[in-house]
Amino acid sequence: MLNTIASGLLAVAGFFGTAAAGQTCGGVYTVKPGDSLSLIADSQYKDARMWTAIHNTNLDRIGERPDSIYTGMTLRLACINGLPLGLSGGTEMPRVPARAAAPIIQVAGSAATRGKINMLTAGDFAPFTEPTLPNGGLLSDVVNAAMAKAAPAQGYAIHWVEDRASHLDPLLSNALLDVGFPWYRPDCTAQPDEYRCGNFLFSDAIFETLILLFTDRARPLAFDSDDDLLGKRLCRPAGSFTHDLDRPGRRWLADARITLEQPRSVAQCFDLLTQGKVDAVAINEFTGRTALKELNLKDQVEIVQTRPLSIQGLHVVVHKSHPEGGAIIALFNRGLAGIKSDGTYQQIMHNHMTRIWAGF
Repeated sequence: MLNTIASGLLAVAGFFGTAAAGQTCGGVYTVKPGDSLSLIADSQYKDARMWTAIHNTNLDRIGERPDSIYTGMTLRLACINGLPLGLSGGTEMPRVPARAAAPIIQVAGSAATRGKINMLTAGDFAPFTEPTLPNGGLLSDVVNAAMAKAAPAQGYAIHWVEDRASHLDPLLSNALLDVGFPWYRPDCTAQPDEYRCGNFLFSDAIFETLILLFTDRARPLAFDSDDDLLGKRLCRPAGSFTHDLDRPGRRWLADARITLEQPRSVAQCFDLLTQGKVDAVAINEFTGRTALKELNLKDQVEIVQTRPLSIQGLHVVVHKSHPEGGAIIALFNRGLAGIKSDGTYQQIMHNHMTRIWAGF
């Protein structure tokens, strides 16, 4: 069944931050001798696990290897749960209740609405898209805000179809719905024949995330170079991308250098891991951390910290055969740029990241 998120109910939630009015939150940190991302996270966020938050915010500076920071390097630290305080370049935070909750976008049953821009997503992708989360999840909130900012004359609606494998084909390829999100974009310069590159238009990146390896603590896995994973068995849910496993110089699947298991759900991947049937679950850090909490696996499963498997941007997509595809992508990009310019995007990130990390 198609479920529509009513676009008119968008509201940007107030900050969750605990900083007092007049204090600044976030800002620029200068790397000191002996620093690592974990040490910086521990000192600035009071949580060493948040090294990935620093890495993710500074992908353009750090690149794929978290150990590539150096003394004197400047890093941007996002404001999450009112921390860090006192850095230069921070944002003044208003005094707000520490337990303020974001409103939930109401979900009502409906089919595609003729004449509107019909957008397509699915759940089981926490914290990005999940109808039970505030505002449908982090990226549902961003997409909804960007579309509201763009204000298309014909209006828009966001629909939930839980069979994610049906989204690109046939739902978008046959224009049964207009726009899909969120989808990872391959390196279309290096992989022009990849299915998504050949058939879809991509928006600007909504968000970039680290794809990490989650392993059983009893069977630790080294990942200092690609050769460390040769012969290993990885797991990723069905319908997920695989282009990072076959990027130039890697070709793990094409040359049968690894085995990939693809059950229907994230939970089934972690079941295979704890049963010893795969060596690692390869998914984005937020979905993985959420699963560890929900499945009560935080003491049994760990993240490989030496390097991510890949760094992936998440996008809105439209099939190239859509007669208005280019115009829709341009409209969305204008809205996305607009909410980044007026601060709405940053507020959404703060609201969701505060809740996400508090949950981990």
